[in-house]
Amino acid sequence: MAAPPLPGFLAHLAPLLGHYGYLAVGVVFVEDFGVPAPGETILLAAGVYAGAGRLNIVAVAVIAFVAAVAGDNVGYLIGHYGGRAFVHRWGKYVFLTPKRFQATEEFFERHGGKVVTVARFIEGLRQANGIIAGTTGMPWRRFLAFNALGAALWVGAWSTLAYFAGSHLTAVYDEITRYQVYVLVALGVLVAGFVVRHVVRRRRER
Repeated sequence: MAAPPLPGFLAHLAPLLGHYGYLAVGVVFVEDFGVPAPGETILLAAGVYAGAGRLNIVAVAVIAFVAAVAGDNVGYLIGHYGGRAFVHRWGKYVFLTPKRFQATEEFFERHGGKVVTVARFIEGLRQANGIIAGTTGMPWRRFLAFNALGAALWVGAWSTLAYFAGSHLTAVYDEITRYQVYVLVALGVLVAGFVVRHVVRRRRER
């Protein structure tokens, strides 16, 4: 069966997916610890191929899930073993003092699980959330649980959407990403609110 034409922004991935098949989905792995790679778009392209019968959607989802969790755990190790020293040494140049870094760690201890799960859907945060979790000292088992939940939701949502949307995926994706901006702004406001509340509470305790 001939490969279906990939819609719009996915078209440039056709040679990669056509040549490597399931292996191409492994790009998700390297994207998840900061390497610039089209992890989300390759997942969408693989979903379209699966919808046309070129790939098995279950295999695509399983490979993407394993790659996502593994990649984020590499990021966690990078943050855990190298990030803290890096922040303490260079953070002062971006006004991240040890005192402010400690407050960030405490905030992440309280709300980090939610952030790790939601970050999977936000460009930029998806690539950095493992490193941040490791840097701020989030317990690995807790990170693993919330990260696996986020990966399962992310892979399930995008692979299912691509599988059923097919050639109409571009229009659907554009609509979703339009609202993603509002979600990101709302998340930023929420995080800022938690930080302000934490600072006010600490001052009152003193």
